[in-house]
Amino acid sequence: MNKLFIGLAATSALALAACQSPAADKVEDQAEAKAEAIDAQADAMPEGPAKEAMENKADVVEEKGEEKANAMDDNGEIAPSETGVGDTQKK
Repeated sequence: MNKLFIGLAATSALALAACQSPAADKVEDQAEAKAEAIDAQADAMPEGPAKEAMENKADVVEEKGEEKANAMDDNGEIAPSETGVGDTQKK
C-alpha cells in the first residue's frame, strides 16, 4: 500500500512538475528522495510495528516536503496533504 502511494505521488509530481518553480521542485524532490530512503530501510525490516512506524515516517516526510513546496510556490495546486486524503499528520 505504501509503495502504491509513493508510486502515485511520484507520478503526480511528474505530471505537476511544470506547474512549480525550480526551487519548489527541488524541495519536493529532496523530500521524495529522503522518503524513498526511509521506505527502503523499512523494506529491509521484518514485519511488525517498527516496520509500520518507519513506513509512516516516510509518508510524513514526503507530505511535509509537498507542503513546503506548495508554500514556496502556491499556484492553486492541491497536494494530497492539503485535501486530508491519505494525510498522516495529526491536526
